Amino acid sequence: MVKRTGHRKVSSTFAAASPPSSSFELKMVGGRVAHPVLKGPSVVKELIIGSVLGLAAGGLWKMHHWNEQRKTRAFYDLLEKGEISVVVQE
Repeated sequence: MVKRTGHRKVSSTFAAASPPSSSFELKMVGGRVAHPVLKGPSVVKELIIGSVLGLAAGGLWKMHHWNEQRKTRAFYDLLEKGEISVVVQE
């Protein structure tokens, strides 16, 4: 019969920091893993990102309206020249 003492064998990835005593400590032998530091939102960064996105969306919206205005102007120019008509021919 095997007598159990309650002690476990320490694996090779751990090393004892001090000789076994009443307060047994384990120390990792491997390197430390770099974790990202979580910080709050940056107000300046948020303002810059918001401004850039707003200007980009505004520019696209403005280009869309310029295109519609060009189509409308071309339609009225053709209507004035008599090349097109809005009256249905019989």
